[in-house]
Amino acid sequence: MTASFRLPDHPLSSTPSLYVVATPLGNLHDITLRALAVLGAVDVVAAEDTRHSQRLLDAFGLRCRMLAVHQHNEQAAAGQLIELIADGKQVALVTDAGTPAVSDPGARLVARVRAAGYPVVPLPGPCAAVAALSVSGFGESGFRFVGFLPARPGARQAALQALVDAGEALVFYEAPHRIAESLADMEAVFGAQREVLIAREMTKLHEQIVRMSLADTAAWLAADSNRLRGEFVLVVAGAPARDGLGGEIERVLALLLDEVPLKTAARLAAEITGAPRKALYARALELRGRDAQ
Repeated sequence: MTASFRLPDHPLSSTPSLYVVATPLGNLHDITLRALAVLGAVDVVAAEDTRHSQRLLDAFGLRCRMLAVHQHNEQAAAGQLIELIADGKQVALVTDAGTPAVSDPGARLVARVRAAGYPVVPLPGPCAAVAALSVSGFGESGFRFVGFLPARPGARQAALQALVDAGEALVFYEAPHRIAESLADMEAVFGAQREVLIAREMTKLHEQIVRMSLADTAAWLAADSNRLRGEFVLVVAGAPARDGLGGEIERVLALLLDEVPLKTAARLAAEITGAPRKALYARALELRGRDAQ
């Protein structure tokens, strides 16, 4: 059984607008019919990398004017695009892959266009974070999109420490030259038994999607040098519930452990917070053991 689809004759609003268009992560078949219709009808396509996006347009026989909008010129380009929309032009925004303005250029541009009073129209489609989350099995309690962690080790570890008690799944993007370091820091901060889904090169020829404990990630990466290549999405399981200990209680206990002996820290933390002394003592042992590793 076959079905035929026809692109809409009038895919654009009568009001000049900015269309935020999601494009394939890798597999061109993931383009939506609406995205094709809009890209073929707008006056200008603003692209993160015009050469990269030109290949996408060429694949579908689309011809249109292109304008570069990337992280280094986003503010200046925003003014140019606002002028185009003010002149009655329809403009589409695309990035190299996935949904613009999600850990990609576009957020400042969208804000500027909105502030100028012009419509911004979303065209749903591929998003690496949501695609990885959907196959992780971790999303039942919600999720938090973190995006890229800081490049510097100290800042990265601090950012992870701030998330250590998050009960929802955590979604990260990571570059190949930092993937091993980031996973090692996650193991150190979140614990070796916390599970992670590693999605590499999603929808592309060498796609790999695996789920394991953080303790196993170093060996998995080391087993094949190709596993250090490509673009990564990491989905880390949320923190398990800890016998009534919340983030503020953990913070108090950690501060006390820096100043007084373990038993004293547990006793004082119980007096300050009202949390069970036995649970605080057990958690203090865990923290001291981790610091000693």
